[in-house]
Amino acid sequence: AWHPSRVSFTVARAGQKGYHHRTEINKKIYRIGAGIHTKDGKVIKNNASTEYDLTDKSITPMGGFPHYGEVTNDFVMLKGCCIGSKKRVLTLRKSLLKHTKRSALEQIKLKFIDTSSKMGHGRFQTPADKLAFMGPLKKDRIKEEVAAAGAATTSATA
Repeated sequence: AWHPSRVSFTVARAGQKGYHHRTEINKKIYRIGAGIHTKDGKVIKNNASTEYDLTDKSITPMGGFPHYGEVTNDFVMLKGCCIGSKKRVLTLRKSLLKHTKRSALEQIKLKFIDTSSKMGHGRFQTPADKLAFMGPLKKDRIKEEVAAAGAATTSATA
């Protein structure tokens, strides 16, 4: 019977490598964070603050991650890179070898998480920082005028 001489790497097969199986070992986990959730009826987005940087900000950078978007679910922050497209599943597993180096055993305390834009030359960590530096913009003024005009027409008809 006919059969292919080889199977492409893009076909899902058993194992720990390949297009459908992206398994990483020896990755340092910096933080396991909670996504956007509600607590006592309030939406909590503060998942990027640290002990040293108490700014109330979300882990999503300004403008979102390129080719991904906004992070709304729980997340894992790793050291280094992860191969593959941004939305592909990533499997983490324990290493078979015991880590003995000091760099692998030390506890990490993050001091700062950069949430500036990842497109272009991002400078601002939060929209409040941007507003404080740039001042009121024309689009903000137009939005206020439209809202005021809409409120005036609804009060005149009532």
